[in-house]
Amino acid sequence: MTDSRDEPLVLGIETSCDETGVGIVRGTTLLADAVASSVDEHARFGGVVPEVASRAHLEAMVPTIDRALKEAGVSAKDLDGIAVTAGPGLAGALLVGVSAAKAYAYALGKPLYGVNHLASHICVDQLEHGPLPEPTMALLVSGGHSSLLLSSDITSDVRPMGATIDDAAGEAFDKIARVLNLGFPGGPVIDRYAREGDPEAIAFPRGLTGPRDPAYDFSFSGLKTAVARWIEAKRAAGEEVPVRDVAASFQEAVVDVLTRKAVRACKDEGVDHLMIGGGVAANSRLRALAQERCEKAGIRLRVPRPKLCTDNGAMVAALGAEMVARGRAASSWDLSADSSLPVTDPHVPGHHHDHDHVHEVSKENLYS
Repeated sequence: MTDSRDEPLVLGIETSCDETGVGIVRGTTLLADAVASSVDEHARFGGVVPEVASRAHLEAMVPTIDRALKEAGVSAKDLDGIAVTAGPGLAGALLVGVSAAKAYAYALGKPLYGVNHLASHICVDQLEHGPLPEPTMALLVSGGHSSLLLSSDITSDVRPMGATIDDAAGEAFDKIARVLNLGFPGGPVIDRYAREGDPEAIAFPRGLTGPRDPAYDFSFSGLKTAVARWIEAKRAAGEEVPVRDVAASFQEAVVDVLTRKAVRACKDEGVDHLMIGGGVAANSRLRALAQERCEKAGIRLRVPRPKLCTDNGAMVAALGAEMVARGRAASSWDLSADSSLPVTDPHVPGHHHDHDHVHEVSKENLYS
């Protein structure tokens, strides 16, 4: 039996949007998952404001790292590496995380791993359900992404199968919640109201599900417009809007398309595992319908617990630990944030990483 102390101990930093996430992982075991969210600061604007997010990351970074180290009961000098989201995401927010990761890695004499946000969302499932089968089909749904990805090696080979051509699923949830005056963020509140509504009350459209449409791509812009117009028509006629039925019917239209296309991709590729991640994976109806359809198709469904579905540092640490375990090259000090980093780049190695030089300048007493 392998001594768990031989497994890589990695700290991960996630700042792609409005959550400052710091996670610490040993192998596939989660030791700490500290998050500082600035969602309340964005709520009055009805969406995430990049400048506000960047400033919040800057203020939260050091306290959140300190909290994670304390929670994990480890010293920074014992780390085997520091991983950070290099993209995709908001450019300014990513830069704060990358700069912090560089500073800590350089001062401590540790290797730096710039990783892909989407690949991290897939890898986080290892912390809950053990090593990912290879290959694994992944459906990632969040405020910024709706993607179908086929992963043969989470550290080096992630192939895009399909993606949203307009609004992401989470973005549609936020916009419909705004039209219904339910607040921000929209995902949790729509889910809550939908539980008391009828999902078949209103026949909202299912985007890109025609015989000539792309098999694995998504579109939620038309659905969003249809729901908004339906609500406006009710209000114009002086009728009360059945908020719970609208929420349930809208939600059903979204999760119907997501699960239908994901199961189809698994069948077409001969893959018997489906992993669902991203913030919208916390949606109760998406989980239930995916489970139902996967069982019928003989596909094993893997969905992390809700807290690991939203943006967090644990997922970055998980992918970083896998990079170390598989002997992937560390990133170089000229690692930069890339707001549109393609998922085909799970890791950004960069140039040669001169660790001998790093150890010469490291501050031994920075963390005891």
